[in-house]
Amino acid sequence: MNNDTILWNRYKKDLCYCPEIGLSLDISRMKFSDVFFAEMEPAMQGAFAEMHQLEGGAIANRDEGRMVGHYWLRKPSLSPTPEIRHEIEAAIEQTLSFSSKIHSGAISAQNSSIFRNVLIIGIGGSALGPQFVADALTCATDRMKTYFLDNTDPDGFDKVFTELGASISQTLTLVISKSGSTKETRNGMLETKAAYQRAGLDFSQHAVAVTGLGSELDRLARAEGWLERFPMWDWVGGRTSVTSAVGLLPAALQGIDIRALLEGAKACDAVTSKLETTGNPAAVMALMWHYATDGRGTKDLVMLPYKDRLLLFSRYLQQLIMESIGKERDRDGVAVKQGLTVYGNKGSTDQHAYVQQLRDGVANFFITFIEVLRDRDGSSMLVEDGVTSGDFLFGFFQGTRAALYENGRESMTITINQVDAYTVGVLIALFERAVGFYASVVNINAYHQPGVEAGKKAAGAVIALQKSVMELLQQEKRSMTAEAIADLLGKPEEAEMVFAILRHLAANPDRGVIQRHSDLLTETTFRIAE
Repeated sequence: MNNDTILWNRYKKDLCYCPEIGLSLDISRMKFSDVFFAEMEPAMQGAFAEMHQLEGGAIANRDEGRMVGHYWLRKPSLSPTPEIRHEIEAAIEQTLSFSSKIHSGAISAQNSSIFRNVLIIGIGGSALGPQFVADALTCATDRMKTYFLDNTDPDGFDKVFTELGASISQTLTLVISKSGSTKETRNGMLETKAAYQRAGLDFSQHAVAVTGLGSELDRLARAEGWLERFPMWDWVGGRTSVTSAVGLLPAALQGIDIRALLEGAKACDAVTSKLETTGNPAAVMALMWHYATDGRGTKDLVMLPYKDRLLLFSRYLQQLIMESIGKERDRDGVAVKQGLTVYGNKGSTDQHAYVQQLRDGVANFFITFIEVLRDRDGSSMLVEDGVTSGDFLFGFFQGTRAALYENGRESMTITINQVDAYTVGVLIALFERAVGFYASVVNINAYHQPGVEAGKKAAGAVIALQKSVMELLQQEKRSMTAEAIADLLGKPEEAEMVFAILRHLAANPDRGVIQRHSDLLTETTFRIAE
């Protein structure tokens, strides 16, 4: 029996076909043993049981004593209490009603013109999901054009404000932060407020908050009379918030059918709730992650969607997967250093980028292809005799898949019919569920992020040190090295950080710090400008 016949038989035997959601998962190019699924079945059944408990309202984020309820967002009847169900349903109706009023002009900008743009200010899960959805589903009939501020980079702020130009007067701004105190989002809000003021506009007449009830942002929006406030709940994590108002409100304003997106996610949740492992695509994918990485993250996951509209999917998945799975300790407190690195761009662009290394270089990865059957809406022109551009894209996908497998590189393929709101909902729900299953199988908590919190605390310490450095320079009014400043502050161990702070301040003339260069860079002196 030749290799092609063997692969075809594996394809027929192991294909996970889900006609209910228009998706199939091909794992025939993953070289797991014939007994792999049987060996993993007890762990997988344990994961099913844990997922059932999570959906029922069990405390999953033990660090913060929180439930994890993103599955309730697309099927509110799953909610553990009538109050939560009502809140979800009310938020969806609020989103649809508010978007309709914006589109019709019933709610207008300060100058009485219709809002044409929407600026989304958020970071992490408050931006990556909405960005992916916006880019994947944009079309010529979009009701509003979307812009994002997803960092605390002043130059990035200026770039967006320049693009908006005078149309800032027709721009609705969404500020998204669960706690209301996220520094990157706060900074973006303050810079945006200043941009409206420079244009002679009142920010509050163009602003909407998506935040937790009673948060700092919620109180500000209420006090300043912003146009509207939408809820974020403590039982929805940022990386799984795209089917809440975080993702639904920007999508609805853009003109995307959010009901269809929710239906796709709901339908996928139903399929991935099945207890038969081989018929559950999220379970199969989670087990392939386990097989490919020895359950320890020993290989990277390369995402290769063969569709331009899915370009940002790998960025979205980086947070969903890596923040969920990248953990130092398991649920028993044992040091495990778990993780699953995700990267990717799109096909066939990658064939002219890093596929050379994937085929011939270090074999430290496995691939997930996404194949989209429909090329475009409408017919395609021929670029060769009987061949369209879409045929070439299909050929490049199949050729890359074969070339990689021939050299021992493993892959699986997700096939969908088209990219629309329903299917985007399916993909979001599929990977959310796979992450949860995988985490259960390897005994880690997918729903907390202690490393992220540690980074935030460390950043706060840097800002506090910068304030101390500036106070000292203003008091001393003389040139000093970073080392001398650190000594005067009583923090000699912080000399390197003081030096980095001073170089940053001196590079920005408006900060009022002047540096005098030395042949030895670390002997550079700094003083406050007079």
